[in-house]
Amino acid sequence: MKLLTMNEQILLLAVLRLKENAYGVSIRDHIIEITGKSMVYGTLYNSLDKLVKKGYVITREGEPTSERGGRRKIYYTLTPEARTALRHAKYVQSALWNDMSDPILKGEL
Repeated sequence: MKLLTMNEQILLLAVLRLKENAYGVSIRDHIIEITGKSMVYGTLYNSLDKLVKKGYVITREGEPTSERGGRRKIYYTLTPEARTALRHAKYVQSALWNDMSDPILKGEL
């Protein structure tokens, strides 16, 4: 299984946490809240499109709203493949950090 990049993990976990409210703005806001780092909308949507093409995310359109000039929000949902990839990523990271010496965790190195 191909490993997810950190960016892919962050995006997929944001979609997972936001559940039915996972659309561009809410995903970006969640990422900023968790990581403290901003993400340009172009990068966000490009990355989400790549996740769709990889089969990790599916999209659905919401209802048009007057506040958006009649445009629809695009909502994102994880596929079973994404959940499997996230479980694998968590396993790999846990294995890498397992038995790591305390000096690294305490900031002594």
